Amino acid sequence: MGLKFLHILAYLSLALVASHAALPETYWNTKLPNTPMPNAIKESLQPSGLTDLEDKSTSVDVGKGGVNVASGKGHNSGGTNVNVGGHKGGVNVDTPGGTHVGVGKGGVGVYTPGHHGKPPVSVGVHPGPSPFLYNYAAKDDQLNDNPNVALFFLEKDLHQGSNMNMQFVKTTNGAAFLPREEADSIPFSSKKMPEILNQFSVDPNSEEAHTMKQTVQECEEPGIKGEEKYCATSLESMVDFTTSKLGNKVQPLSTETEKEESEMQKYTILGAKKVGNNNNNNDKSVVCHKQNYAYAVFYCHKTETTESYMVSLVGADGTKAKAVAVCHKDTSAWNPKHLAFKVLKVTPGSVPVCHFLPQDHIVWVPKN
Repeated sequence: MGLKFLHILAYLSLALVASHAALPETYWNTKLPNTPMPNAIKESLQPSGLTDLEDKSTSVDVGKGGVNVASGKGHNSGGTNVNVGGHKGGVNVDTPGGTHVGVGKGGVGVYTPGHHGKPPVSVGVHPGPSPFLYNYAAKDDQLNDNPNVALFFLEKDLHQGSNMNMQFVKTTNGAAFLPREEADSIPFSSKKMPEILNQFSVDPNSEEAHTMKQTVQECEEPGIKGEEKYCATSLESMVDFTTSKLGNKVQPLSTETEKEESEMQKYTILGAKKVGNNNNNNDKSVVCHKQNYAYAVFYCHKTETTESYMVSLVGADGTKAKAVAVCHKDTSAWNPKHLAFKVLKVTPGSVPVCHFLPQDHIVWVPKN
């Protein structure tokens, strides 16, 4: 329940500033008319129905000392108040006049002053670098109980009837997109980390601070040979980067499943269809991976010699999934200690390596 409420908290606070900045959805519809949004993007946007919370009264109460939400200008409310689990634990938020977010005991704690209504921090903390960055070596603890490990497979296994043990996990990072003008007003640089952490009132010695620093550092590292990388701090900047590399006729896709899973299970591939206007001489795409940060940041990279597929799967329990798979034909420039090589027991450049995308990641391909 805590993760879901973090998502709600991000929405509530972002809604307070939505009326002061152009909505990312508007830019999307202008730049990419008649292009459906994948769920990975929809879930990183604040719902437009909450943009008038300042003028309406909203309240939700669940049980004694349980969950309560109050918003608007009722006679007992000076703004937005969210409380989960009573006074000494759970999740609680107070805004405006300052944003306070508390999640459990010793968990995420954020106090954001009301300057421009900046959102609460929703940072998922995970060990080690992202497994989808090619120039990083895997840490030993990334091989243990990590759902991302099962996402890697060999291209020869991408066929009907193939079985794989996997777990499609819903995003643990409820951070939402800021409108570009809001995102651009916030520093995003290792040199500015003290200022960034102070702006979001994150303890410099906390795990959340370490995760945010790691995200910025990964964004600043140079890409490997043949890779063009960019960290998009807004939906608008993601669209601009993608269309500058692939043209205006693009199709964004993300993995979608029927339900959230708590453990791995055997999946069977029912079929796989190649997507994008690819050919053997110029296979290209832009893949954007959601990072752990205070607001939605996507690590996007364009690579050649890749192929993208929509794969239909069914789990042992009957759960159906439409998963995006990306196959890399040339991995010779990857770090030899990358997670994929450890999992698949192959060497860089020896065979094509594929991976499924988690549900909060996106692949952009040229339209046919």
